[in-house]
Amino acid sequence: MPNSALKTVVMVVSLLGAVVSQQVLAAIALDRTRVIFDGGQNSVSLSLSNQNEQLPYLAQGWLEDEQGNKIQSPLIVLPPVQRIEPGKPSQIKIQALPVAKQLPQDRESLYYFNLREIPPKSNKPNTLQIALQTRIKLFYRPAAIMPSRADMATPWQDKLTLTREGDKYRVNNPTPYYITIIDAGSKKDGEGVKGFEPFMVAPKGQATLTVSAASLGNSPVLTYINDYGGRPQLTFSCSGSSCQVVPEEKKTS
Repeated sequence: MPNSALKTVVMVVSLLGAVVSQQVLAAIALDRTRVIFDGGQNSVSLSLSNQNEQLPYLAQGWLEDEQGNKIQSPLIVLPPVQRIEPGKPSQIKIQALPVAKQLPQDRESLYYFNLREIPPKSNKPNTLQIALQTRIKLFYRPAAIMPSRADMATPWQDKLTLTREGDKYRVNNPTPYYITIIDAGSKKDGEGVKGFEPFMVAPKGQATLTVSAASLGNSPVLTYINDYGGRPQLTFSCSGSSCQVVPEEKKTS
């Protein structure tokens, strides 16, 4: 799920014949769906809260690299485990180690932040306990490419281009940022094309859309996720095999 936090269910205790019929709700809530780590800062703090009004929960946090391997460097989660009382807020910090300065300074680096809730041990017989785990993207953004407020007025996603290759469009990302594309269609605010698979384009990278170019036409519309979890759309205008983003003022004129 590139759009939001990824929820996985971890069975802590299970009994033969047990049936779970009600929806599982997370007790530990996180305040965001992605983390932007400013390389000019030493740390970033995330807000947690225990939504359960009766029981304390443990919150366990860790980081993974792009391949899904657990890491303790160049970033680390503090504290790795904490107890959160019923209905209470808390915080968890992601700290940069000195070696973080050795990361590429001309583009983002991708990590994943994981948060697992651990319920208290039940003293009741025949109990099924379920722990939920949240996994969200963490982008380490070097200070050299942190956008100013003026830069944010013109989103860097507008610099994406498309190249038609046969019956496919290739997405070209000339920016130093990861860009997550979650939908594609043939017109703005219209229904997305069936068979589309969300994907992420690496900085200075390329990726090919899974749907046919014919299904998107000569004015493809891509939907992406911004820093705040919003879902803006990009409308492209194609000439020959090349497509450029239509400036916002022209879209609304």
